[in-house]
Amino acid sequence: MHNGSGPGQGEGDPTVLGDGQDQVTPPDGALPDGALPDGALPDGALPDGALPDGALPDAALADGTGPGLRASLEAIMLVADEPVSEVLIAQVLERPRAEVSETLRDLADSYAAEERGFELREVAGGWRFYTREECAPVVERFVSDGQEVRLTQAALETLAVVAYRQPVSRARVSAVRGVNCDGVIRTLVLRGLVEEAGTDPETGAILFATTGYFLERLGLASLDALPELAPFLPDNIDDETDPGHEPAES
Repeated sequence: MHNGSGPGQGEGDPTVLGDGQDQVTPPDGALPDGALPDGALPDGALPDGALPDGALPDAALADGTGPGLRASLEAIMLVADEPVSEVLIAQVLERPRAEVSETLRDLADSYAAEERGFELREVAGGWRFYTREECAPVVERFVSDGQEVRLTQAALETLAVVAYRQPVSRARVSAVRGVNCDGVIRTLVLRGLVEEAGTDPETGAILFATTGYFLERLGLASLDALPELAPFLPDNIDDETDPGHEPAES
């Protein structure tokens, strides 16, 4: 009598499925074709949080420390006084240029979407922060009213001496005014109105002269356009008290 089991049928033998297909049960410990052990990953896959070889997380620079890429780009843009190229930024941060370029554009888009008072523009082959066009009236009022600092009387007198007697040394300016002018001259240099113009061949003292910005601010084409000084001087001034004086050269 047939008991329903074929000859030699036991563990590992094929069993008949309802659709007529045979399924082979693998031996103990074996896995079906294509299956992976628990915790194993397919070829080329990376665990959660892992990065490909050579890739850096956004929170680290090439040396493993420091701010993220976005923060680094913002810091560079804040101190840049002219457009900075993507190549230079990539070299400084040791990041791929494509990654730097993509992040810069993401930053520019995010600033625009948030309607910030500034924007990141790509101009002249590089990137730089600019104020938004809509904010121009506010910036103009701030620059013309809030930040305009007038020169003191001492600074104006010192500037006049330099303008009419240039190139001139600090000592000569101080002698003309009767007071030490070192601090005032430093202020005029910082304002861009006066600059160093060589040294005195006899004493080695640094000489100072006015700048192009000085002419621009006064609306003069050249030093020849300075008004004549004689009408403003007292009648008892003796030119011989200041030997060596020569008219300013343009």
